[in-house]
Amino acid sequence: MQRQGSNGGSAAIRFRAAGGVLLVAHLALVAWLTLRPLDVPWVSAANLRPFASIRADLALGPEAAARSIGKGLLLLAPLGVLLPMAGGRLAVSPLLSLLRTVAAGALLSLGIELLQTGVPGQVVDVDSLLLNTVGVTLAHLAVVPAARAGLRRRAETRRRAAVLRRKGEAAEEATQGRTPTIPRVGIAP
Repeated sequence: MQRQGSNGGSAAIRFRAAGGVLLVAHLALVAWLTLRPLDVPWVSAANLRPFASIRADLALGPEAAARSIGKGLLLLAPLGVLLPMAGGRLAVSPLLSLLRTVAAGALLSLGIELLQTGVPGQVVDVDSLLLNTVGVTLAHLAVVPAARAGLRRRAETRRRAAVLRRKGEAAEEATQGRTPTIPRVGIAP
């Protein structure tokens, strides 16, 4: 991602742009799902006690609980992947990346919950904040470290192939009696 050269810069830009576009699309979908007014005959009170609505969901049975808790976990889970993708960094501390992503996911979830206070039919629920944050964390842990490792290996393989190709071209020029061009590896212009 942070490579300089003929394709390295444009690949990083395309990767970041794709991450940014997907991030905006996902946030638009989340806003539509969570901030649109609902026409309901009654609204339950806001839940400000942690785990109260999770306990209530569990009391309804395993199927209803799995559906409700799953929705809470999955709503913002893509942010766990899309935020680092939009950042586009390969060489970053895994712990720092996780902390940044989880903090951003928690703040977005908090913002959604606060905005819901003014939307008819929508109710603030602290458990939604908790489940959304856990979903972002799980998605980040499941995908980002392995994806970054794979992309780093791929970038390193390409870099080595380019160095070997340049060395081969230099050796060929030397055998033909021409002055070889010395490859400059790792030196930025």
